[in-house]
Amino acid sequence: MPADFEVALELLTTEGWCVIPNALPRATIDALAADLAPIYEATPFCQGDFYGAHTKRFGSLLRRSPHAAALARHAVIFSVAEAILSPWCDTLQLNLMQAIALHPGAPAQFPHRDQDMWEGVKGEVEYLVNVMWPLTPFTVENGGTILYPRSHGREALSNSALENPIVAEYGPGDAFLFLGSTLHGAGANRSDEVRKAVVVSYCLGWLKPYENQWLAYPPAIARGFDPDLAALVGYRQHRPNLGNYEGVCPSLLLTGNLPVHIGAVDALRPDQAAAVAGHRVSQEAST
Repeated sequence: MPADFEVALELLTTEGWCVIPNALPRATIDALAADLAPIYEATPFCQGDFYGAHTKRFGSLLRRSPHAAALARHAVIFSVAEAILSPWCDTLQLNLMQAIALHPGAPAQFPHRDQDMWEGVKGEVEYLVNVMWPLTPFTVENGGTILYPRSHGREALSNSALENPIVAEYGPGDAFLFLGSTLHGAGANRSDEVRKAVVVSYCLGWLKPYENQWLAYPPAIARGFDPDLAALVGYRQHRPNLGNYEGVCPSLLLTGNLPVHIGAVDALRPDQAAAVAGHRVSQEAST
């Protein structure tokens, strides 16, 4: 693996966050920003204290710009996410891909951990890895993400007051990674500029994702994706048999050759397949 993989994995494990400088060419980010600019303009401001009345958000980015896939499919970052999450899942999925614009006057966001969207065991399981891709520079003045180092993992169970937050200042082309268990929140935008970014989030393949990927990318859209990207947005089973369509992998929906009647097919983990096969053999021996 490249050196930035080793460094990123070590920092995520110990600090709960890291920055990979120059993860993508500036030209790719600028092209994505240009594609998204009219959508930012047309999108209404959010409602609610958490999303923020001075903030705009929208998803479905893979169908809004051909440049979005480069963020979702970044090889080193995806490998880091796999290394963090694979102890608790068979495959990863895209949790969300969302464009965010923090406008002047936005107050600091409520500090939170993204893992808390799911009611599950905390302190030992990591549920997701987030990647913030800035489309404009992130600074203290324009509301760069406030982050609490080493607030992740078992520290997420602590009720003690957290101190010494930081704001990671970085710019277009850089990638800011942090764990779902890391406490963070957008800062206050005290500047006269709009702070824009795209957040890409990977989560355990058996969770219900934040963004409903099958609605964001129905078969008519996903047929245009390469197989790996289609799998990432949900056209793949998670063993055993989770997320199936008529008992088979939903990638069948993308083939253009959908049978009228479909026979279900096992999709089991090796340990499950061995146990089921052993049971079948014992049943056959007893007859």
